[in-house]
Amino acid sequence: MKRLFSTAAVILSAALTLTACGGGGDPLTSASASPAGSGSAAGGKVVVGSANFPENVLLAEIYAQALEAKGVQVEKKLNIGSREVLFDQAKSGGLTVLPEYIGSLLAFVDKTTTAKTKDDVVAGLKEKLPAELEVLEPAAAEDNNSLTVTKATATKDGLTTIEDLVKVGKNYAVGGPPEFQSRQEKNFKDTYGLEFKEWKKTGDATADAIKDGTVQVGNVFTTDPKIVINDLVSLKDTKNAFAADNVAPLVNKAAVNDTVKSTLNAVSAKLDTPGLLALMKRVAIDKDDAATVAKDWLTQNSLL
Repeated sequence: MKRLFSTAAVILSAALTLTACGGGGDPLTSASASPAGSGSAAGGKVVVGSANFPENVLLAEIYAQALEAKGVQVEKKLNIGSREVLFDQAKSGGLTVLPEYIGSLLAFVDKTTTAKTKDDVVAGLKEKLPAELEVLEPAAAEDNNSLTVTKATATKDGLTTIEDLVKVGKNYAVGGPPEFQSRQEKNFKDTYGLEFKEWKKTGDATADAIKDGTVQVGNVFTTDPKIVINDLVSLKDTKNAFAADNVAPLVNKAAVNDTVKSTLNAVSAKLDTPGLLALMKRVAIDKDDAATVAKDWLTQNSLL
């Protein structure tokens, strides 16, 4: 399912791997940090890094350009690799700022976590992150697991939430990654009393399988542009079957000052899931340059 910060990416083909959230693997080298100045953190440059998938590169561009607009000296180290690499770089100070996904990050630093809500996940991170690192304010935007259906199915069966599936689930085939059933079947039953007629391994083609009727519902990541392209509807997870995976900046505390923190928090305050999904359509489907897309979004939100 989602990522560990290697993120589970998906979309049109392997070449469009773009997600980053949680249930399985995932993507998220180096430079040097310094200590506190006026424009720049710690009296030197802020090094903004990213994982090697399009959404994370886009978020890093947004962070970097927002900081530059505040007079912060920024160096970008984008498209690096997995969380395993990036986390250690951030901890050591080689990277200053990373776009992260809170639920996946917590699962990375605490293998036994049972936290699901945003507040519980944030509390878990405050407890489990090493002293060198801090997660700033999470955005409303999530790149999360979802149960998704066609708009026609949602209308026909009156579906707006996962709980609504309880009345029809035993007539539905559900699709997702190979590990989806083993990881979620008991969770859905315990959380919602939800059962399905059949579980199918649809992998990266889940959105297409929903559209063509191979399955009636599927596990699609919430920022997958195929949600928009295929006119799909992601059902609201009102009981938090899936852990919250809000986007948030992960920072090296010694290398950021108040200007950096307030600027990144201002970005988070404007970023929501529909907006991120629309941005990812431009990057992954329309093939627009990530730096241009980032600049457009920042301008529209009065952050430049």
